[in-house]
Amino acid sequence: MFGLLKKLFGTAQERTVKKYFKQVLLVNKFEEEYQKLSEEELKAKTKEFQQRLREGALLDDLLPEAYATVKNCCRRLVGTEFHVFGYNQRWDMIPYDVQVVGAIAMHAGSIAEMQTGEGKTLTATMPLYLNALTGKSVHLVTINDYLAERDCLWMGSIFRYLGLTCGALTGGMHSHQRKEIYACDIVYGTASDFGFDYLRDNSIAISHSQQVQRGHYFAIVDEVDSILIDEARTPLIISGPTAESHQMYDQLQDAAAELVTLQRDYCNKIASEAKKLLDAGSRKEGTRKLWLVSKGLPNNKLIKRAKEDPDLRLAIDNTDTYFYNDQNKDEKNKLLSDLYVTIDEKSNEFELTDKGIEAWAKTKAGHANDFMMLDLGHEYAQIEHNPSLETAEKMQAKLSISEEDRLRKERSHNLRQLMRAHLLMEKDVDYIIQEGKIVIIDENTGRAQAGRRFSDGLHQAIEAKENLEIQGETQTYATITLQNYFRLYTKIAGMTGTAITEAHEFKEIYKLQVLQIPTHNPCKRVDANDEVYMTEREKYAAILKEVMEVHKMQRPILIGTESVEVSEKLSRIFRQAGLAHTILNAKHHDKEAAIVADAGCLSAITISTNMAGRGTDIKLKQDVAQKGGLHVIGTTRHQSRRIDRQLRGRCARLGDPGSSKFYVSFEDHLMRLFSSPGLTGMLKRFRPPEGEAISAGILNKSIETAQKRIEQRNYTIRKHTLEYDDVMNMQRQAIYSLRGEILHATDLNSLLNETFAAVCLEGSHRFLRNKSEDMGWDLEGLKKWLRENFPLLFDDAFLEDDLLLAEEIAGMLTAKIMLAFEEKLENDMTQINTTIEPTRKKIILQGAIRDIMLRRLDQRWQEHLLEMDYLRSEVSLRAVAQKDPLVEFKQESFSLFEKLNQDLKASIAYDLFRFEMRPFDPLMMSMMQKNLQFNQPLIEEPSEEI
Repeated sequence: MFGLLKKLFGTAQERTVKKYFKQVLLVNKFEEEYQKLSEEELKAKTKEFQQRLREGALLDDLLPEAYATVKNCCRRLVGTEFHVFGYNQRWDMIPYDVQVVGAIAMHAGSIAEMQTGEGKTLTATMPLYLNALTGKSVHLVTINDYLAERDCLWMGSIFRYLGLTCGALTGGMHSHQRKEIYACDIVYGTASDFGFDYLRDNSIAISHSQQVQRGHYFAIVDEVDSILIDEARTPLIISGPTAESHQMYDQLQDAAAELVTLQRDYCNKIASEAKKLLDAGSRKEGTRKLWLVSKGLPNNKLIKRAKEDPDLRLAIDNTDTYFYNDQNKDEKNKLLSDLYVTIDEKSNEFELTDKGIEAWAKTKAGHANDFMMLDLGHEYAQIEHNPSLETAEKMQAKLSISEEDRLRKERSHNLRQLMRAHLLMEKDVDYIIQEGKIVIIDENTGRAQAGRRFSDGLHQAIEAKENLEIQGETQTYATITLQNYFRLYTKIAGMTGTAITEAHEFKEIYKLQVLQIPTHNPCKRVDANDEVYMTEREKYAAILKEVMEVHKMQRPILIGTESVEVSEKLSRIFRQAGLAHTILNAKHHDKEAAIVADAGCLSAITISTNMAGRGTDIKLKQDVAQKGGLHVIGTTRHQSRRIDRQLRGRCARLGDPGSSKFYVSFEDHLMRLFSSPGLTGMLKRFRPPEGEAISAGILNKSIETAQKRIEQRNYTIRKHTLEYDDVMNMQRQAIYSLRGEILHATDLNSLLNETFAAVCLEGSHRFLRNKSEDMGWDLEGLKKWLRENFPLLFDDAFLEDDLLLAEEIAGMLTAKIMLAFEEKLENDMTQINTTIEPTRKKIILQGAIRDIMLRRLDQRWQEHLLEMDYLRSEVSLRAVAQKDPLVEFKQESFSLFEKLNQDLKASIAYDLFRFEMRPFDPLMMSMMQKNLQFNQPLIEEPSEEI
C-alpha cells in the first residue's frame, strides 16, 4: 500500500523538488523581463529590494525577483575575463534550472545535495544575495583559505556588480582587517576562522572596538558534511601559556621509548616462535601466539604475512572470538599479562600491563609509585592525628603531600601521552614534520592544519618523540564545538555532493533537511565492482597494472589514497615503473590549484590524498572525453561511504564520461578491524590464486556494512561530545552574555549595583539564617565580614532592628556599599591629571572599572574551564559505581557554575575597592617601557588547539 502511494504521489523529496520547480518558472519569467533593462536599471534593483524590505516585504516574496536579478547578472557577465589567482578566467556561467532549485532549497534552510560539477559555488550566490539584502551578517563557510579567496574574487564579481560588498577571511589577518571584512555584506571564510573569531570576541577582546563579528544571521556551509560531520568531533580551543609549567616530556621520553622497544622486541620474538610452531604442526599454540602479537603489535609484518593464508586468518579470528567469551576471561588475561602493553586498534586505546609497569619502574626515569595515586583524605587524616606535629607543621605536611600527589598525576599523564604518541600516532599519517614543527594532518581531507595543535599534552609528547623543541604548556582560554557554534545562526543551510547518508544526523542535531537535487545532465560514470586482494602487495601490483593499461589509452587518471604515507609509497612504485605523475598531499598543498587544473589533461596521472581537490572541478581538456574521460582509482575503501562517493565524484561532471574502481586488500585498516567474520570463512573456501582479485557484489555489500558500523560509532562519539558540550554551552552563553554587557555598557552603574546586591545577599544568607537557632542570626559576624572586604564603618544601631528580614538587610548593605564606592570614585577623580576634563575623567574611570571586571571574569572562567576539563576526564569512572557519567557531569558542573557565579561577583566587588588611580608619572612610565623591552611579553597571542 505504501509503495503504491509512493508511485502515485512521489516521495517527500520528489514533491519538494516539484514545488521548487514551479518557483523556477517564476524566476525565469522575471529574468526574461530583466533582459530588457539597462545596466543601471538592473543594478538599481538591489536598492529597490532593500527599500521594499524596510517597508515590510518578506524575503520569500522577493525570492523570484532577486534570483532573476542574479541570473541576469550572470548572463551579462558572459565573456568577461577575470584574473583569479594567476589565471585568466572567462565567465561562462548562467544558472541552470536545477541550480535555481538548489538555491531555493538553501534559502529554505536545507542542505542541497548536488553532484560534483553541478555548480554549487554559483548556486550559493543566489541565497547569499537575497539574504544579504537584509543588511545582516551573511557568511559562506568553506573548507580552506584558497577556496574562500578564490570564491570571493570569482563569485564576488556578481555581488560587486549588483552593489554589495564581499570579503574573504584568511589566516594571519590582523583584527582590524578582520573587522573590515566582517563589515562586508557577504563574507567567505573557513569554519575555524569564524569559530575562533567568535571565541576571541568573547574571551580576549577587552573593548567593543576589538570585537570583529557583527552577529550570526545566515550561513551557507559548503561541503557541509565535511565541516558539520567530519570536523564536529573536534572542538575549537583557544589556549595560551600557563603561569607555570610542570611538563616532564623531555625527562620521560627516553624511558618511554625504551619501554616501546621492549614491547616491539618481545612481540617480534613471539611472532618468530609462532612461525616455528606452525611450521612444526602445532597449529593451536602457534595461532594463540599470533593472536597475542596482534594485541601487542598489530602492524607486525609476520602477522600481516600470516593473514594472507585464509585458514590462519580464520583461526586467529576464532581465537579472538573464543577469548571474548566471559568464561575464558582468566585464560585471556593470563596470556595478555605476558605483554608490556595491550593495544585495542578499534577504540584506538592502549593499556600498560603489570609487566609493563614493572619494566617502567626499572628504567632510569621510572619509579615504582608512578602509577599509584595517593588517597589524600587518608593522608590528611594521618597527619591530623599525628600528636608529634604542631599546627604549622601539619599544614606544611599537607602541602607537601598535595604537591607529591600533583607531581605523580603529572608524571602519569605525561607518560600516558608519550606512550600514545609512540604507539598510536604515526608520522605521515596523523602528522608531518615541516620546518622543525609538528603539523597535524586532517584525517578526513588529508590537508595540513598549520597552526593547530593536539590538546591535552599530546602535541608536546609527539614533539618529544620526534626529538623536536617541546613547546610550552598551555591552558584553555575558550572552547566551543562546531555544532554549538553553527547553532548561533538564525538560519543555516548547506551544500555538498554527499549528505544523504548522514541525513538523520543533520536532522537530529542541526534541524536540517537534506534535499537531493537532480543533475543537469544524466551521469555517465561507470562504477566497477571493487577488486579485493588478500595482501597489500597484490593490491599495489594490480593498481600499477591498471594504471599502465589506462595510461596507454591517454586517459587522465586520479588515484585517491588515505594518507601521505600511501601516496608517497605509490609514487615510488610509479617512479620505478617509469610513469610520470604528480603527487598532491599535505606536503605539496601549496600547489593544489595548479595540480588540480592539470589533472584532466591527456595522459595525466595524479596521486592525491583524500583532499582530491575538493571544492574544485577537474575539467577535461580537449579530446579527453572522446577517450573515455577521467578514470578514478581508490586505493582502499575509507571509513565513511561519503569519502568514497566524493572520490568517485571527481569524474563524470556535467554529463562527461568517466569511470571509477576501488582496490581493497584484507590488510587495509577497514578490512582488518571491521569486516564480517563470515567473509573470512568465505575466503577460506574460495581463496583465489596469487595475484587474482575477488570481485563480486556481495563483497561490496560486506564492505559497506563495515563502513556503516564505523559511521554509527563515529555518530555516537559526535553525539556524546555534543551532549557534554551542551552543558558547557549554557554556561558559556551566560558568561559571554555577561562579558558582552560589560563591554557594551555605556554606564556600568547598574551592573555594579547588581554585583554588590548579589554579594550582600549571599553574605546575608550566610550569617542571617534563622533567629531561632544558636548563632543563626550573627549580625556581628556579618559586620566583621563586611569590614574585612569593604571600607565600611557601622553605627552601633545599624541593622539592629529586630523586624528586618535578611533580604531587607542585604538591600541596606547594597545601598551603603554603593555609596562608599561612589565616594571612592570621587576621590579617584581627584587623582587624575587636573588638565583632563571631568567628562573625560569619568570615561577613564569607567574604562578602569570595565578592565577590572573583564580581567577577573576571564580569570575565573579560565579556572572554571580547567575544573570542567578535570571533571570531564574523571566522570567516566562513575560508571564503575553504576552511575550515568553524563548525569553526574550535569549535576557537578551545575554546582561548579553556581560556585563560579558567587566567587566571581564577590571577587569583582572586592577588587573594585582595591584599585587605585595615581597621577601620571613620566619617570615611572619610562622605567616600565624599558622593563618591557628586556622581559617576556605580558600578553602572548594564544595558540589554537585541537
